[in-house]
Amino acid sequence: MSTVVYSLAAREMMTIRERWERQTTIVTAWFPRYCTATDAVIFRVAVFVESNGLIDVMSSEAASGMDVDGGAGHDGLTTAERTAIAAAVNAVLFRCQMASNDANFKAAVCARRKLLALPTTAQCLDVAAISDAVLEVCDAMGCGGFPRATPRWWVKRRTGGTWEDLRQCDDAMDDYFKEKLRMSPRVFREITETLSPLLQRRVTFYRVPLQPDHIIAYALYRWATGETYDIGTCSFGIGRASGITAVREVTTALLTAYSDKISWPTGLQKAVVLRAFADKGFPNCHWCIDCTHIYIDKPANANGEDYCERRRRFSVQAQVVVDMNLRVLDVFVGYPGSAHDMRMLNLSSLWVRAESGQLFTGPPVMLAFGVRTNGYLLGDNGYPQSEWIVVPYGGLAQHPTEACFDNKQKTARRALERAFGRLKGMWRLFLRTHKCNMDSLPEQFVAVCILHNILIDVGVPFDDNLLWEVGPDVVRRRVDLGMHQPLRPVCMESSTGDALILRDALAERMIAQ
Repeated sequence: MSTVVYSLAAREMMTIRERWERQTTIVTAWFPRYCTATDAVIFRVAVFVESNGLIDVMSSEAASGMDVDGGAGHDGLTTAERTAIAAAVNAVLFRCQMASNDANFKAAVCARRKLLALPTTAQCLDVAAISDAVLEVCDAMGCGGFPRATPRWWVKRRTGGTWEDLRQCDDAMDDYFKEKLRMSPRVFREITETLSPLLQRRVTFYRVPLQPDHIIAYALYRWATGETYDIGTCSFGIGRASGITAVREVTTALLTAYSDKISWPTGLQKAVVLRAFADKGFPNCHWCIDCTHIYIDKPANANGEDYCERRRRFSVQAQVVVDMNLRVLDVFVGYPGSAHDMRMLNLSSLWVRAESGQLFTGPPVMLAFGVRTNGYLLGDNGYPQSEWIVVPYGGLAQHPTEACFDNKQKTARRALERAFGRLKGMWRLFLRTHKCNMDSLPEQFVAVCILHNILIDVGVPFDDNLLWEVGPDVVRRRVDLGMHQPLRPVCMESSTGDALILRDALAERMIAQ
C-alpha cells in the first residue's frame, strides 16, 4: 500500500513539475521585453514557489514531519530562502517602478500603491506572502507599469503588426522608422503635431475613431512601400475602407498644412541656387524642368490609348521643376501618359507666368553678343529653345563649342534624375505600376512632393540602394524612373532669334572660361 501511495505522489510531483515548466517557459519568453535577465531569473524562482500544486506538496511534506526551517527536503525551501525570494521580488518591483516613464504615470501610481501595500521583509515568512508579491509583479506588468528594456541584438522582437512595432520605444526604432516610413521618429512626431488638428475626430457613442498618428503612419507606409490596401491595412489593424479614407484625409491635410513647401525660393535660398548653377557654367539659371511617368493600371471608363506611353505602358504624366538641392519647386500632374512634354508645359500655370513675365523677377545678367537675360530654365530636347528654356543643340556632327555646351547642360540637368530617384525611390508607390483612383492620384503625388521637400529640409539622407532592384531574371539593375528621352528633338521653327542667340551666348561664355 505504501508503495502505491509513493507512486501516486511521485506521479503528482511529475505533473506539477511539467505544469511549472510550461508556465515558466512562457513567462520567461516574454519577460525580457520588460526587464533584464536577472529579473527574469528572480521571477522564475518566484513562480516556482508560487505554483499552487508545489505549495500543496510542500505543505503536505511539512505536515508529515519534514524539516522546513533548515532541512534538506526534496523540493521545499527554508524560511530564510523564502524570505530572500520575497525581498528580491519586492526589490524588482520597486526598481522597475522607479524606472517607469511619464507616459505610464497612471499605471505607475497604481503599482506604487500596490508596492506600499506589500508586507515588509520581516513579515514575508510564509508562502502566501510570496504569492502575493508575485501577483503584484504580474499585475504591474499587465497595466504597463514596467519600462521596456532594449532587446538583445540577436533577438528579433515580433509583435502584432507594423503599427505595434512602430509604437515601441527603444534605441532600434530609428532604423525601423526609416525603413517603413522613410523618416526618423522625431520628424514623424513633428508632422503628426502639425496635422493632428486637421485629422482629430470627435469621440461619439459609436466606435472610437482612429488617432491621427495611426492614420498618418498608415498613409506614409502606403506611399513608402506601395503595398495594396488589402495587405497594408492588415499590418495596421484597420479595414480597407478605413485605409482608403486615411490616405485621402492625410493627403488633404498635407496640402493644407504645408501649402508653402512647394514654392519658388526667395532671398538667401534663391541666391544659393543661382550660385550653384553659375558654378556649372549657367549664370542666372534658376531651375531644371522635365517630365516623368507615373505607371498605373489601365484606368476604368477611359480610353486606354490615351494613357499609353511609347513603351506601351499605362501612365500619367507629371511635370516637375527642381533646383540643385533636389527640392521640388513646381509640380503639374494628371494628364495621360501619351501627352507630349510641350503639351504639358502649355497646359500648366508655369507657361502662363513665364509668358507674362511673372516667373523671373531678378536683376538681368549680361552675356556675350550683348544678350541680356532675366532668368531661364534648363530642359531637354522635348522642349523648343525659347527665351526662358535652354535646351541642348543635339545632333551627331557637332562643333566643339556645341559639344562642350551639351555636356555641361546635361551635367547640370542631372539634378532632375537625382531628384526623381530620391522622390520615387523613397515613395515607391509612384515607382511601380499600381491600381489607383485617377481623381486622387494628382493630389497624392503633390503630397509626396511636399514630404520630399520636408525630408530634404531636415537633412534625412537617401539610401542609393533603393534605386536598385533584382528583376525576374535575377539580374540587379537600376529602377525605371519614367524619364524618357525624346525620340527626336522638337522642331525649332517656333524658336525666335533671341532664343537661339541666348543659347549661343551661353556656349561662347563657356569656351571663354
